[in-house]
Amino acid sequence: MQIVAGDGQAPTTVRDRDGIIRDHLADSLAALELASVRRARSIADLGAGAGFPGLPLAIALPAASVALVESNGRKCEFIERAIGACGLRNARAVHSRAEAWTDGLGCCDLVTARAVDSLAVMAEYAAPLLRIGGTLVAWRGRRDVAEEKAASRAAEVLGLAPGVVIRTQPYPGAQHRHLHSFTKTAPTPDRFPRRPGMAHKRPLGAASDRPRR
Repeated sequence: MQIVAGDGQAPTTVRDRDGIIRDHLADSLAALELASVRRARSIADLGAGAGFPGLPLAIALPAASVALVESNGRKCEFIERAIGACGLRNARAVHSRAEAWTDGLGCCDLVTARAVDSLAVMAEYAAPLLRIGGTLVAWRGRRDVAEEKAASRAAEVLGLAPGVVIRTQPYPGAQHRHLHSFTKTAPTPDRFPRRPGMAHKRPLGAASDRPRR
């Protein structure tokens, strides 16, 4: 993606063409291994940053509508330039925190998050946005048993069920790349989303967390 290499304001340290293709484009498109990604028609990419994985998925899935949700104004402006440079009609930048994006509540088939926060926090951001049957796909590095257990407990509170974890190798030599998926199986309690910042400050997933009936 030439705009990433050529735009001095691009919010990424990867600037060379090969690095962009390898570390951003290929890594983003690895999610197409999942059927839930390929069939999604309403996608929200949370903490979109420089536009990954949202922009590559918008290109690969022209029938899908992709919202790239980013709270940082400078990054959001870059995403808007990138959407224009790519000539995309199925993508839009949303300048908002995930917790404050009320227009997205219950509307998404798929929520993506690429190394935004812990799995438990990403689950809390995603759950209110997903419709029943929708999927969260989170990009992570090396697997962490404690983090995954906390995410499973958080998912139970949020109406999500942990799904597959697949190891990916988007390019030769790539190591410790995993995609974690969660499916929304029940309504998320009305107390979510919590006010902005609370998911990170007081994350779900402690052993004492249990669903509130």
